[in-house]
Amino acid sequence: MTEINNYVGGEEVAGTSGRFADVFNPATGQAEKRVALATTAEVDAVVANAKAAWPKWAKTPPLRRARILDKFKFLLQENADRIAEAISAEHGKTHDDALGEVTRGLEVVEFAVGIPHLLKGEITENVGTNVDSHSLRQPLGVVAGITPFNFPCMVPMWMFPVALACGNCFVLKPSERDPSPSLIIAELLTKAGLPAGVFNVVHGDKEAVDALLHNPDVKAVSFVGSTPIARYIYATGTANGKRVQALGGAKNHMVIMPDADLDMAVSALMGAAYGSAGERCMAISVAVPVGEETANRLIDKLVPQIESLKIGPAADRASEMGPVVTAQHLAKIRGYIDQGEKEGAKLVVDGRDFKAPQGYEGGYFIGGTLFDGVTSDMTIWKEEIFGPVLGIARAKDYSEAVDLIGKHEYGNGVAIFTRDGDSARAFAHDIEVGMVGVNVPIPVPMAFHSFGGWKASLFGDHHMHGPEGVRFYTRLKTITTRWPTGMRAVSEFVMPTMG
Repeated sequence: MTEINNYVGGEEVAGTSGRFADVFNPATGQAEKRVALATTAEVDAVVANAKAAWPKWAKTPPLRRARILDKFKFLLQENADRIAEAISAEHGKTHDDALGEVTRGLEVVEFAVGIPHLLKGEITENVGTNVDSHSLRQPLGVVAGITPFNFPCMVPMWMFPVALACGNCFVLKPSERDPSPSLIIAELLTKAGLPAGVFNVVHGDKEAVDALLHNPDVKAVSFVGSTPIARYIYATGTANGKRVQALGGAKNHMVIMPDADLDMAVSALMGAAYGSAGERCMAISVAVPVGEETANRLIDKLVPQIESLKIGPAADRASEMGPVVTAQHLAKIRGYIDQGEKEGAKLVVDGRDFKAPQGYEGGYFIGGTLFDGVTSDMTIWKEEIFGPVLGIARAKDYSEAVDLIGKHEYGNGVAIFTRDGDSARAFAHDIEVGMVGVNVPIPVPMAFHSFGGWKASLFGDHHMHGPEGVRFYTRLKTITTRWPTGMRAVSEFVMPTMG
């Protein structure tokens, strides 16, 4: 069985703990690889390696750092298919979807290449007589990223390109479910000319996470995952004196107004609800049609499209949706469908009936599922399912739709489909959600903006990548200077003023 190693000091390094986790191919259900799970001592050694590399990297001119990332960008483009194949083999998403993930990560690299401009400070002459003041942003040191299984390429690239460009050294702890893409990334960074120790990969489970959270040489931690773990990461990291940005769970809604282009809305909803088998933090899992007629028409159009979804392995390039990531996750999704029925939602399309393609009977496949009559007291309304399960929650009018969404504990992403500019503008300004789409189902910001939700979807003060990412990975220093024409003969013991 192939063994997946850590990446430390510019090369692969075998784990020494003797503990391993199996890495499965979700399409077949077979364990094809295993990944070593690091001990606290191994994590500390990786951090020490990064710390040793940091002083020289921090003093490297930003333009030189940017040029290395620019070379990395071209290597990413050349190796996109290779990375996508690694993603599909361990996550299960289709090849085209995996390629899209690589592209969205690449966009953050392109943003980070502009770091010389983004690190420019401010200066004011004569804040006082012959006194000038200027500010600059300096790197933090060693920073870490703890990333989820659903985007093993894109989410790390939300973090490390900006962190590296700002002059930090980075330790990545990827998901143990699909760890291989991180090693390809590390290899390409080295090939691009990144000095040894500046980017490192350490695999592991909770022990590795806790080691990063408690190590005093780790100055900041970025995390994406479920809300309970995000709360833990934030509380533990900040208690240990670290900067933390922890993105948690989501329950994203799409409001469909009576005047919406329904064909456009249905097409968008299919991709947003069932793309990547619903394993996206920005997936639309609840549609909120306004009015009974809108709801009925929506369901009539959705059902045949859900039933005709092409579900299969990534090896079949015609597949529109692949398997979910693990057997345990499949069982969890099935449990949510059971719970939805038990609590009274109407099961319109039952994905549990799906039969896996021939030759893939052991894979973790489930069909697209649709519920109607979902209400705010149901588990399938409250909790993030992270699977291909779409609920319809009917609203009698616009105000009820907004009120329903506003009361949810998550505030990650939301969309409204309408032709009415007034309704769209009011919705965008009033809704208590961090990312809003108007006739856009998955409002993920481009790399030069910043990504993050509100409420229980984000813990910390900064969103990811974009200008917020630069602020997170640097600290502000303000310098005030005066060059007197001559030294005073006597000391002054009065508080200096700028008059």
